[in-house]
Amino acid sequence: MKRALHLVVAVAFALAGALAWAQRTVLQPGAHDALAPAGPQAARIGDLWDLFMVICGIVFAAVLITLAVALRRAPRADAGTPADVSMADRHEPGPYRSVLVGVGASIVLLFVLLVASVSTDRALARLPLQGALNLTVTGHQWWWEIRYDGDPVSETFTTANELHVPVGRPVVVTLRSDDVIHSLWVPALAGKKDLIPGRTATLQFQAAQPGTYRGQCAEFCGFQHAWMAFEVIADTPEQFAAWAARQRAEAAEPTDEKLRRGREVFLGSTCVMCHAIGGTDASARKAPDLTHVGSRTTLAAGTLRNDAESMTRWIRNPQQIKPGVNMPSSTLADADLQALVAYLGSLK
Repeated sequence: MKRALHLVVAVAFALAGALAWAQRTVLQPGAHDALAPAGPQAARIGDLWDLFMVICGIVFAAVLITLAVALRRAPRADAGTPADVSMADRHEPGPYRSVLVGVGASIVLLFVLLVASVSTDRALARLPLQGALNLTVTGHQWWWEIRYDGDPVSETFTTANELHVPVGRPVVVTLRSDDVIHSLWVPALAGKKDLIPGRTATLQFQAAQPGTYRGQCAEFCGFQHAWMAFEVIADTPEQFAAWAARQRAEAAEPTDEKLRRGREVFLGSTCVMCHAIGGTDASARKAPDLTHVGSRTTLAAGTLRNDAESMTRWIRNPQQIKPGVNMPSSTLADADLQALVAYLGSLK
């Protein structure tokens, strides 16, 4: 019975390893996927993963085989059979040599993994940065503030929870935290890096192909840590330039009475105490900039899709969706709320 159990466990581990290996070649880049690299940084980390997987798989198989051989050779006994201690004081050359070989092989393999890890770390730090895009990401509980540094400074703009980057161009991200320790991780593009209050860190990566890649806070930062996500959208250089030009523009003027009413509701409510909208009197910086909120794919840091129904739910009672978030529930009348949602949705 025990031998059958050992066999089942061994087969299960072998299948898990095979599935993990197959996933690397089957999955397409995107989502939150560390096994489908879409940039040179992630590819280096993926190669290191492959090496670790192969070596650890071989070691695991060797241990199972050794265990199986030992179980097969072990003499059968029952509860009344006395322990055989006759070999306790006798040198056994065969097992002794096997132990030495195992220890030597372990040392060599560990040294190989050490060298590979150091080599990968150096390769990650040598990404060419000529013409890099510079931006600053600040972690808040529980959302991401992204500032694109312009040259000249007048071209600087701020967005939230969504990074756009040009394909083939290196990106240098300056990382800051406004409250507690966060960690930015986009596994398809790079390794993770902590955002520590009072300190500044940098993360470098490059997207090799267009696509949308999910990021996540990878350091527990409070009640809504699991709902602190974002998306990295890799555009062609032309698409990125057009997107950046739209982001630098001020909010569009309302085109009808309902949208004008929505702007009045926004400017006359407590929204202006935390949010900013370019081109209006709202300029607070305690919550996401809403100048172009209608163009984003998600709301509440990846919690909801960005559509009218979700935005209505979010404004009406954010505590029901994301308990503990700083945004209070709305007391607006239904007509005012609908006008506000329409106005925010028009800010493309």
